[in-house]
Amino acid sequence: MAMVRVFTSFDFDHDEDLRNLLVGQSKNPDSPFEMADWSVKEVMVGNWKEKVRTRIKKTDQVIVICGTHTNTATGVSAEIQIAIDENIPYFLIRGRKDKVCNKPNAAKANDKVYKWS
Repeated sequence: MAMVRVFTSFDFDHDEDLRNLLVGQSKNPDSPFEMADWSVKEVMVGNWKEKVRTRIKKTDQVIVICGTHTNTATGVSAEIQIAIDENIPYFLIRGRKDKVCNKPNAAKANDKVYKWS
């Protein structure tokens, strides 16, 4: 299976555990996907949006993990807007099956949130 370069967008303050789970799942031998994780794993200083833009431009797609506070995560909305501006496809996945998960504000109204299994 070809490696897909992925930028994972998530609420850094509330959902880092979900990003770690997704990366871990991609390493399982029976996983239907492989990924090279280009997501931000630390707080960036300075012009973080340009640093993120550079990373997103090097990827094949953006996975947006939706959690309970994603609608208030300004960084996630900025990352989606960068993906849109750079014509990088993105999709949304529901991060927590037992809680209400919110789309980021920058997501389009018709963006589907996919079940994560």
